[in-house]
Amino acid sequence: MSRFLGAVTLPGMDTSVPLVRAFARALLSIHGHAGDAYPVLLVVSELVGNSVQHSDSGQVPDGRLWVTFELAGPVLHVTVTDHGARVSVPRMRDADGDGENGRGLALVDEYAAKWGVEEIAAGRSVWADLELKWPA
Repeated sequence: MSRFLGAVTLPGMDTSVPLVRAFARALLSIHGHAGDAYPVLLVVSELVGNSVQHSDSGQVPDGRLWVTFELAGPVLHVTVTDHGARVSVPRMRDADGDGENGRGLALVDEYAAKWGVEEIAAGRSVWADLELKWPA
């Protein structure tokens, strides 16, 4: 059984990345998992950044995305839901040399125990499960 920790609705803008990091850091601290902040903040930053950059949430006026955090034992389940995109599906790809793109989901894959993508009626959800090491 999972325990709901929190959720936040954010605009589909680049400024949402530092906002979601602050929100996640506060949730981890409140629930006694401040020591697990680094991997969680990295993963949530990548998921939100990808949502803003690649989904319709980041392309349309008033686009929104929703981030939820749930805890099931030592596993933190993070879900980022957006308006989806008609032209792309989140997938791992090769980084383009010294370029800035192509590493986000590889980082998520490295730090998350597992992650996935679900198409939903309202758009798309990308989720990641992270094993927390610091007891609450």
